[in-house]
Amino acid sequence: MTTARRTSSLLALLGAGALLLAGCASGAATPASSGSASETPIGGEIRTEAGWLDGGRFIGIVTDGSSTCIPTATDATVQADGTLAVTLDNGPADKACTADMAPRVSLVAVPEGVDPTKDLDIVITMAQGGRGDTDLDGLDPSQVKTGETDYLPSAGWVDDDQIAILTWGSSSCAPVVSAVTADGPKNVAVTFADLGDKPCTMDMAPRATLVSVVGLGVDDDGTTVTLSGGDAQFATPVAVAVIG
Repeated sequence: MTTARRTSSLLALLGAGALLLAGCASGAATPASSGSASETPIGGEIRTEAGWLDGGRFIGIVTDGSSTCIPTATDATVQADGTLAVTLDNGPADKACTADMAPRVSLVAVPEGVDPTKDLDIVITMAQGGRGDTDLDGLDPSQVKTGETDYLPSAGWVDDDQIAILTWGSSSCAPVVSAVTADGPKNVAVTFADLGDKPCTMDMAPRATLVSVVGLGVDDDGTTVTLSGGDAQFATPVAVAVIG
């Protein structure tokens, strides 16, 4: 499959998971109080980080804001100078959002023209106002995957203390982290909360989760994350390498 067709397919998958990215992707913070999307502190310069996922086929963009209203990537375009311009949308102003301030991760399908083995500058524009920039170091060629996604979980560093995790499954039942531990500097264990009898849609969507390893003494080189709990796909623990 050509790169253009692959990118189109990935964007279509993101469209199918837009509901998830807008309100169901999970982070590590606990909601504090209720408000609206317009009350999210945005405007001017925003703090942002990024990390490669899915072998360089996706990028996780981290911004700060309401933990229950995850921005959705509505556009990702390669500029003439090679910079990746991404637009994130918080959703309608009257959407109910918690009034906390937490790091959230939004998924972006890597468009045609981006080489994951090369360093990448990223400029993020919030549709409601605000702008930030960050950069990504190129991946080692051994970490890069080509073609369509294989729908396997993946993980990537977004900074020295945070890891973005990409899983695939029901858009209405995104994983919720219940525990993060470390068995040595290169082995992180992430346990997802039991879903119980929660009804889940039968779609297949990308779900982004952000975990913090602050204070765990984790090395950011050659680290593996083991995922367990949550839905049936992690009934048997699954280990994935953290790239980036």
